[in-house]
Amino acid sequence: MFAESTVDVVDAMRMAASFRLPVIPFGAGTSLEGHTDALHGGLSIDLSRMSRILAVNERDLDATVEAGVTREQLNIHLRDTGMFFPVDPGANATIGGMSATRASGTNAVRYGTMRENVLNLTVVTAQGKTLRTARRARKSSAGYDLTRLIVGSEGTLGIITEVTVRLYGIPEQVAAGVASFPSIGQAVNAVVATIQYGLPVARIELLDPFSISAFNAHSGSHLPVAPTLFVELHGTPSGVSDQTAELIDIFTAHEGGEISFATSEQERNRLWRARHHMHYALLAQRPGAKAWGTDVCVPIGSLAECIARIMPDVEAAPFPVSLLGHVGDGNFHLGLLIDPESADEMAVAKGINEKVVNIALALDGTSTGEHGVGFGKAGYMNDEHGEGLEMMWAIKRALDPLGILNPGKIFPAGRFALYSPANADHESGG
Repeated sequence: MFAESTVDVVDAMRMAASFRLPVIPFGAGTSLEGHTDALHGGLSIDLSRMSRILAVNERDLDATVEAGVTREQLNIHLRDTGMFFPVDPGANATIGGMSATRASGTNAVRYGTMRENVLNLTVVTAQGKTLRTARRARKSSAGYDLTRLIVGSEGTLGIITEVTVRLYGIPEQVAAGVASFPSIGQAVNAVVATIQYGLPVARIELLDPFSISAFNAHSGSHLPVAPTLFVELHGTPSGVSDQTAELIDIFTAHEGGEISFATSEQERNRLWRARHHMHYALLAQRPGAKAWGTDVCVPIGSLAECIARIMPDVEAAPFPVSLLGHVGDGNFHLGLLIDPESADEMAVAKGINEKVVNIALALDGTSTGEHGVGFGKAGYMNDEHGEGLEMMWAIKRALDPLGILNPGKIFPAGRFALYSPANADHESGG
């Protein structure tokens, strides 16, 4: 079903509830952990036609959009206002989907994730009722924080139809820099030093040598094939100049090569466009392969250890593996280029995925920094949350008593009985 308004979603949810039909919200289909798979059949509600920008409040630095508006669409609309929306997961995802999965991306180290940038949501409940989770005030101590409850709930508690997001002023000066390092460890230590020093970088990205080779081939660049950091600084001309000098000192202390900066918009856009196309650049390195992407996030002080502990498995893999990520907040990704028809490669890929997650959890990190849970990471929720998962389950049961909202996601099947329309009577004691 293609919804074109909140009323459409309300009507669909009421009908689905009457027939106990599972409902799976769909945005742009860019999520990576099976969030939109219909594990028990049912109705897919595609919200991409809900693409109206409802209000831009320049004085308050916020905007209200329908769930199907994409981040690129919003920023194109804002370009003459002097404002922009900073959350940038790479893909041209919908704002509703980004809210549902608590998306992040390259700018998170400075501007935060969707958790910090969503002010209010309009949500359709499992019973087909509509509610607003908050008002537009920047702070409130009135009642439970329903906005944060829904952000990251992946369509299991309600369907997001409208979102109010924070906006920011476009920086007066922006500079993007690239620097290579002798080893991944030295590059990561340079990142840690940058964050600990308090330098307000907007983006700081790590690419391993394999990723740089793919980047060069795909974009026509000629960067040294070595561990490399991409950095971006925002501010006034004098502020960016001072930050550049400090960054060079930090990188030099960690044996970084000469850092080259681009300040023109065309050069910067070319750099980040190529970075965002890394998925396709990597696939080109092994034609016919599929990419298994996984991510974890750890406290910044544990980042070097986490990467060092998984690298032997990465290097021993019988297929190419890329390591890249938004390391300024302790988040990195592995891209495993596998032959999905090979049972042996699938088994090795599964083992690497499990090991990097277990390492992250042992370091007090998380199994998913920004990809969300879906059903791909559901098996790790017990280890990560413990008894906290019981509270999540209680909330799920209270808000979705028939179990029709995106069933099979977030909660591991091994811990909780399958809660779906097929056995809703039994589960609810009816």
